[in-house]
Amino acid sequence: MTFPIESVREHFPALQRQLNGRTVCHFDGPAGSQVPQMVACSMSDYLLNTNSNRSAPFVVSQESDERVEAGHSALADFLGTTDTGEIVFGQNMTSLTFTLSRAISQTWQPGDEIIVSQLDHDANVSPWVQAAKDAGVTVHHIPVNLEDCTLDQTAYRDLLSERTKLVAVGYASNATGTVNPVKKMIAAAREVGAITFIDAVHMAPHRRINVTDLDCDFLCCSAYKFFGPHIGIMFGKRRLLESLPVYKLRPSPNSLPGRWMSGTQSHESTCGAAAAVDYLANLGKTISSEATDRTSQLDVAMQAISEYETELSEHFLERMTKIDSLKLWGINDPNRWGERVPTFSFTHDSISPQEIATQLGERGLFAWPGNHYALPFTEAAGLEPEGTLRVGFLHYNTVEEIDRLVDSLQDVLQQ
Repeated sequence: MTFPIESVREHFPALQRQLNGRTVCHFDGPAGSQVPQMVACSMSDYLLNTNSNRSAPFVVSQESDERVEAGHSALADFLGTTDTGEIVFGQNMTSLTFTLSRAISQTWQPGDEIIVSQLDHDANVSPWVQAAKDAGVTVHHIPVNLEDCTLDQTAYRDLLSERTKLVAVGYASNATGTVNPVKKMIAAAREVGAITFIDAVHMAPHRRINVTDLDCDFLCCSAYKFFGPHIGIMFGKRRLLESLPVYKLRPSPNSLPGRWMSGTQSHESTCGAAAAVDYLANLGKTISSEATDRTSQLDVAMQAISEYETELSEHFLERMTKIDSLKLWGINDPNRWGERVPTFSFTHDSISPQEIATQLGERGLFAWPGNHYALPFTEAAGLEPEGTLRVGFLHYNTVEEIDRLVDSLQDVLQQ
């Protein structure tokens, strides 16, 4: 069936906002998506009717427990595990990664090695580099092929050895949209006995994630990138979550997932993250009546989203090829759409990303300038300090919005 874009947009009140008499267009999804009404309602309902700390012998606390557990169940379905104890919530992906890096690094010895990449968000680089420095461990960086902004897989395999203890790599680049072949990279790391950590923050709103199929050891994402609130989610294999040393308070449980969730969590955000998953599941149910459980509904929804976003990408790049003055960083071959998500970074020889984004913003077209925290990439590409102009599409964007964007870009550059 045709992707139900009209009904999708009805779920997002922010898409109705006006600026100077025109509806705004959100192309800033890579920095954070907009939120459907049901997410806000779920969080509000928790705060107004079930707001209590956990594990007390009275009804509101028990209801709070049930809603938090439902959040773990929803995110387990979203990430493809049947074990809700393998789902850890935290303030954000960055803080979860710092916590995990401090735990894993306690198992390292001088002479060990870890591998990170030049294509990652710095949240999947600096925590590991700093932990390695403290432990006296060598850090290797997978180089990026600047021609198409992909990781050098030959170099990656050459870096692997029996000394490799960790491989940390992104599923998709938040700067260039590149989708890394993480399943193959995980398998190669496993051959030398290395732990794998996947940053799936940028992949989560675009493609189906299945940690069981990937066989990764850890994977992180952030709900505010897939239509939820600001909260981080980490999957970890049970045997590792149970065995790794972790800094925790004495009253905190030793059972999972509590031993990794020190302090009182944002229960309302957990409810909001679960509602974001249910929003996607409901979309899958709308598209296919044969999808009768949340897992299959998510399968349908994410497949439909991927196909629709590919159509948006094709239309966008077909029109952008007529703007010779902008350089696209990343894959532009329609035969390779499976290797990217609809996130595009551009630079201009004489006009800064900040200036272009400012003029677009005045027209109600929201795009992002800078390094996007993907500092390893912008440094490798020689793009500091200005970075790139980043345009990102999500499944609530339309062809008409893209036409308005390209027309405005042409106008801005001509001026």
